[in-house]
Amino acid sequence: MTAQDLASKRCKACEGGVSPLKPLEVTQLLAQLTGWELRDGVITKTYEFTNYYQTMAFVNAAAWISHREDHHPDMTVGYKKCRVDYSTHAINGLSENDFICAAKLDALFSL
Repeated sequence: MTAQDLASKRCKACEGGVSPLKPLEVTQLLAQLTGWELRDGVITKTYEFTNYYQTMAFVNAAAWISHREDHHPDMTVGYKKCRVDYSTHAINGLSENDFICAAKLDALFSL
């Protein structure tokens, strides 16, 4: 599976009762993404921009993607950067949804 394959998928509803991905599955999916790291059970990436307007445009577009996929990251916004952290809170771990949304943000950032 490639990042493009991930970005073309849709998130599945996750209300809990599902096991988090196993470490090998996380490693395999993480290998499909550029610049994402696994840190404390969360996948994270910091996007950098040339100005505040671009940062906020990205944040608003990411919010639209999150709403559409019904899967929401934690985001830390600064003047020229935005850190995005994904995990699936309902299962206290990582799910394929985290990687799907990460790939969608990367595709957005490359436009």
